[in-house]
Amino acid sequence: MYLTRFTRTTLMAVATALLAVSALTLDTRSVRAETEMLDRVVAIVGDDVVLESELNARTEAILERMEQSGNRQQVPPRDQLEEQILDQLVLERLQMQMGQRFGIEVSEQQLDQTVQRIMQNNQLTEEQLRADLAREGQSLEGFRDQIRREMWVNQIQQAVVNSRIELNEQDIDSFLASTDGKFATSPDYRLGHILISVPSGASEDEVQEAREEAQQVYEELTEGADFSQMAMTHSNDANALQGGEMGWRKLEQLPGLFADVVAEMEEGDVSEPVRSGAGFHILKAHETRSRSGDSMVEQTKARHILIKTSEIVDDEDAERQLTELRNRVLEEGESFAELAREHSEDIGSMLQGGDLGWTNPGQMVPAFDQVMNNTEVGEVSEPFKSQFGWHILTVEDRREQDMSERMQRNQAANLLRERRFDEELQTWLAEIREEVYVEIKL
Repeated sequence: MYLTRFTRTTLMAVATALLAVSALTLDTRSVRAETEMLDRVVAIVGDDVVLESELNARTEAILERMEQSGNRQQVPPRDQLEEQILDQLVLERLQMQMGQRFGIEVSEQQLDQTVQRIMQNNQLTEEQLRADLAREGQSLEGFRDQIRREMWVNQIQQAVVNSRIELNEQDIDSFLASTDGKFATSPDYRLGHILISVPSGASEDEVQEAREEAQQVYEELTEGADFSQMAMTHSNDANALQGGEMGWRKLEQLPGLFADVVAEMEEGDVSEPVRSGAGFHILKAHETRSRSGDSMVEQTKARHILIKTSEIVDDEDAERQLTELRNRVLEEGESFAELAREHSEDIGSMLQGGDLGWTNPGQMVPAFDQVMNNTEVGEVSEPFKSQFGWHILTVEDRREQDMSERMQRNQAANLLRERRFDEELQTWLAEIREEVYVEIKL
């Protein structure tokens, strides 16, 4: 009797529990269906997808920024805006898939440095950044993911697009000979200007008086007088009260009379008075700057032997082999070049006896550069490790080399690449969009 009652009670409890579980399961399915509806796929991009929730989040963030900047009235209709943003998300996916193919990554250290730089530039602490993001409906973690994607895409673009831009020496010659090329590669001058004016129709005596005043000002300046004070006291130019400051100018931005004078000036020089229809001008080159920087560099001529580590050769083995080779050079007088041909694993230099030619500062990886700079001519370094393996090196010579022409050509090549980058980027994006399956489901 008690058993029967217990069994019935138990069965009723189990049935009630099953009904509860069934109801819970139906409710969970309903919630899951609703979640899936919220996160439905709006685009298929190769083996990846873009979700509607991602599209909505990006749209709301852009609308929030435009509203804060007072541009809400300029926002296109939402369906047009979503179409533009979805296209942007699709292009991001395409480029990120390309980055995975090429093994491009953004390290945590790179990401941390970028976020820190953003906070410094905006004078924000982490707490303030979190608060600002929260007002826009974002989290710091989401913000970091967004920055990582942008960095990733930028690295992919730089790596792939720049490799597609082909420049030859004729391209560079033509650019340097053009008006744009001369302007872009010419140095900048921060100039000061003093004008001792001569009225139109002035008599010879008045002209002579102005000439003498200009000469006196020039002589005082060459003896160390402050240019700014002299400009305030003597100049009739509109910038006199600003100490005659003209700001940074290129030669092409100056009147021909000034350009001819400034072209011959070094930093700190003061020109002799120059006559024009307005009077007598005195110029000072406060500072000069050139995009090519200092043209004189110390070059090093070196050879090296590389032993790579592997499952068979560990760090200790590589270091021991190089120590033995170093001793054969120093103690037995064997040829470093011959040993490099026999033992070096650097395919690019081994056939030339490890010869690296003349290298510029910063041209080699930091570990190699540091040892090379600390090795005297004729010495053989101790074994050291770089990202490529273990090395020994010998420095054969050093020289000072004027690299102004080479630097100018490098500068011109960089400018040309910048000009062609956007056009080549659009071509590349169109190509990869055709190569990868993309279906818009919005």
